[in-house]
Amino acid sequence: MRRGGGELKTNRVILGRTFVLLAVCGVAAFAALAVRLYDIQIRKHGYYEERAVEQQTRQMTIAASRGTIYDATGKILAISASADTVFLSPYELQLYGEDPELIASGLSELLDVDKASILEKALDTKSWHKTIKSKVEQETAQQVRAFKEEHGLKSVHLEADTKRYYPYGTLACQVIGFVGDENYGLEGLEAQFDSYLTGTNGAVVRLKTERGTDLLFNDFEDYYDASDGGDITLTIDTNIQHYVEKYLAQAVADYDIQNGGACIALDPKTGRVLALANEGNYDLNNYLEVSEKDRAELDLIADPEEYKAKLNEALLRQWRNKALSDTYEPGSVFKIITLAIALEEGVVSEDDTFYCGGSIPADQIPGRDAPLNCWKHEGHGNQTLAQAMQNSCNVALVNIGMRIGAEKFYEYMDAFGFFERTGFDLPGEGGSIWWSDDVFLDPTNKSQLAAASFGQTFNITPMQLITAVSATVNGGYLVRPHVVSRITDQDGQTLLSDDSSVVRQVVSSETSRIVRDILERVVSEGTGMNAHVRGYRVGGKTGTTTKTSEEVEGKPKEYIVSFCGVAPADDPQIVVLLLLDNPTGESGIYVSGGAMAAPVVGGILSDVLPYMGLRPQYTEEEIKELNIQVKKVEGYTVQDARAALESSGLAVRVVGGGDTVTGQLPAPGGIVSPGTRVIIYADADIPQGDVTAPDLGGKPYLAAKAELEELGLFIRSSGAPTSVAGVSVTTQSASPGEGVKYGSIVDVVLIDGSTLGIF
Repeated sequence: MRRGGGELKTNRVILGRTFVLLAVCGVAAFAALAVRLYDIQIRKHGYYEERAVEQQTRQMTIAASRGTIYDATGKILAISASADTVFLSPYELQLYGEDPELIASGLSELLDVDKASILEKALDTKSWHKTIKSKVEQETAQQVRAFKEEHGLKSVHLEADTKRYYPYGTLACQVIGFVGDENYGLEGLEAQFDSYLTGTNGAVVRLKTERGTDLLFNDFEDYYDASDGGDITLTIDTNIQHYVEKYLAQAVADYDIQNGGACIALDPKTGRVLALANEGNYDLNNYLEVSEKDRAELDLIADPEEYKAKLNEALLRQWRNKALSDTYEPGSVFKIITLAIALEEGVVSEDDTFYCGGSIPADQIPGRDAPLNCWKHEGHGNQTLAQAMQNSCNVALVNIGMRIGAEKFYEYMDAFGFFERTGFDLPGEGGSIWWSDDVFLDPTNKSQLAAASFGQTFNITPMQLITAVSATVNGGYLVRPHVVSRITDQDGQTLLSDDSSVVRQVVSSETSRIVRDILERVVSEGTGMNAHVRGYRVGGKTGTTTKTSEEVEGKPKEYIVSFCGVAPADDPQIVVLLLLDNPTGESGIYVSGGAMAAPVVGGILSDVLPYMGLRPQYTEEEIKELNIQVKKVEGYTVQDARAALESSGLAVRVVGGGDTVTGQLPAPGGIVSPGTRVIIYADADIPQGDVTAPDLGGKPYLAAKAELEELGLFIRSSGAPTSVAGVSVTTQSASPGEGVKYGSIVDVVLIDGSTLGIF
């Protein structure tokens, strides 16, 4: 009995312990479960809810349209249009037993996509989405839809998207930039203002089955509107941009420019950039295509890695905005800045005279171990301040720089903005390369000051220079340059407005007036004469920079030639800075800013100023130089025709023995130089066919005119006045050796031969 009672007690103890253990385990298990439920339902609620939504719904994106970019006149420079992305669902292809060979063949032909790549994507049967081609235009997308319908395909899908178009192709390409496949801006304005241009995509959400197909007979559908991006209006004017690009491209071809060029046209009073161009250009609609020249060089490369590297170099080179990113020695154009400083500080006046014997001895410039030469080695002799600028005299400018002094000169460099970026609203702006203040202000070494006074041995960007020059002619105010005028949303509300922004006043209005007057005389009487535009008061300054001081490995010296023009000189509305990087001299034109860059800026202004609504006011001499529109004299008697043409300033040659004019060359309405000999045909046939254009480069104007007329061609001139002694042809519209129609008019640009050596 005792044993039995002990066993019962023992069993009760064991049973009690078991219950306790079970309770503890139950509590622990419940606690663990509670923790897990808390983790799932509370802490990770959003995660699992998102997964559930993903499993139970199908979402289709509604692409937002990227904002439009307009020029200053409202012309569209960049716009997004509807497009489609074609994609394949390999999972559905297998699910519905569709033919991958049929799909691959059809899509390959319609979309111009490699068939093998489509078949490879079709093998990934666990995937619901394989992009075949994005940015498919509407016409092609309709063909894909027809292909789908014809074969009853469920695995081929089209998704709404947008595609970026650039209606003007290459125009202002380095300004506008481009977008990538995902509609993100990669270059230019497209990249800089991507956050404004990019809209917010919308979506359509529907329920789906466990297989991923749409759930039938359900009314659930959520629609979220897309919100389009903001629109940008630029300060760029497409017409002015076109003129600038036309003349820049022609100059690069005419003067055999090796490293392209850059040109900026700026409103000096507001900082609005009217045009910004770099040569060469690229097509924004095909931004991965390189120029024919680069393509020809790439086709000779066999090694794939070298080919890829060279291709990237070519692409980066054509995308690069030289006018904004590259630095260079400004050369004699910078003399404008030195002049303005000296006038403002009162260390020179218009009555001062300067003597140039061709050089300054080294012992007169502390720290220099060799004489400092003027570009004119025999010297300019005695000259006034205005004449020193007209002659672009290095010796005079060094003496002026010494009067200013290093400390004051350095202060003005800061005031003119050369120690900081301009804040221009495009990416990639470069910065200047200057001496540190302890080096420049060293009292024992004035060589830096001497060189800086005429624009050498330091580097700045073209944008910094044109901004500073604008301050010297606009009344003295440094104004921040900009290319974006405003950004607006789709309701027309302004998101950003960028009007003129004055940084500081650097010189007085009186100093600015004197600078303008002297610059006008540089063009009317001095080294800038080749920028002369009939009927307009133009000012400016030439510049020639030596990139390499001596031949390297048998290669000749390299130069950058430049010119900065201001018009009208009495009340500037536009400043144009042009630089041409490394002309070879093969054109036969003397390598200098006066001979190469000045006539190009003159050509730009001759088109731009009338477009801007500025009416010409001709002097008596200029009236004699004006080109003449040929009257229609067909049907006149020979005697009356002769009288009519000669009274308008043209000469006459008669071909044929009839009494009545039956034809004429040039054709009626043609515009030619005064004194041109018009041919009238009296009962005679006008010759047909082409003649070979002669090489007029470097020939005196009268000789070029006579040579053309002898061939049955006619001349129309621009540039330096024909009355100037030594004026000669620098460029011609019909290339030497080119076949041109008999009776055609050949445009020539004239330069003053006395300025050929001017730097």
